[in-house]
Amino acid sequence: MDTTTWVPDEIPLDRPNAARIYDYYLGGYHNFEVDRLAADRLAETNPDVRLASWVNRAFLRRCVRFLVEQGIDQFLDIGSGIPTVGNVHEIAQAAEPSARVVYVDIDPVAVTHSQAMLRDNPRAAAIHADARQPDQILDHAEVRRLLDWRQPAAVLFIALLHLVPDDDQAYHAVVTLRDALAAGSYVAISHPSYEDASPTFLEQVNKLTAAAASRYQYRTLAKIGRFFDGLDLVEPGLVYTPRWRPESPQDLFVDDPQRAFCFAGVGLKPS
Repeated sequence: MDTTTWVPDEIPLDRPNAARIYDYYLGGYHNFEVDRLAADRLAETNPDVRLASWVNRAFLRRCVRFLVEQGIDQFLDIGSGIPTVGNVHEIAQAAEPSARVVYVDIDPVAVTHSQAMLRDNPRAAAIHADARQPDQILDHAEVRRLLDWRQPAAVLFIALLHLVPDDDQAYHAVVTLRDALAAGSYVAISHPSYEDASPTFLEQVNKLTAAAASRYQYRTLAKIGRFFDGLDLVEPGLVYTPRWRPESPQDLFVDDPQRAFCFAGVGLKPS
């Protein structure tokens, strides 16, 4: 693929990038050799890491469908990454054509490609913004155009908060957006956690983190739970991603959920 059609000039191509690694694991083509080599090294240590990406994507699908069933028709997807099959607007608008979605990402590559993909969709937009500056997200013209904060909405932090390594900044982002939501809104989070991982795998993760363009922070279950302060967790609570409302007993990792290395939950903002 000609990278000049989707990569801005200012993007460094000599270091692995979290969004492009995720895209590679999901079978996408918006990634480079440096990303594939880093991803393959990690997968050699633990092959489940590739499948865990699919499990996380499946959680996103189930989560968005659940939210639409609760009457939610507007979504703010923080850290949306590089578009691939099964984006939020595709899931939500298939169930509710009037649903509106704003994607937010700090990666110019992800935003550029998202904007191209959404050019003909008036109910979806992608903006370049930093999750660590939630007030700027709320004040963005596209967010104000598409989302009505007086009505219930959903904010999604799907496999994003581990890329905000400073705890204070991560909690501030969630609290600020939570407080902006109307009662009856939801916050959905999935967050990697390697509490049950082998020392060998953790060593490889640390090496990847040191070489990557983004730092990672794999928080404990207790720390992930703090993101839901002020919210009522919906059933089944904060659980490994395969156990969050699985669609069938045959779902990937549903019988061995710790292999997903990721916890997930959805919180309701009470009245």
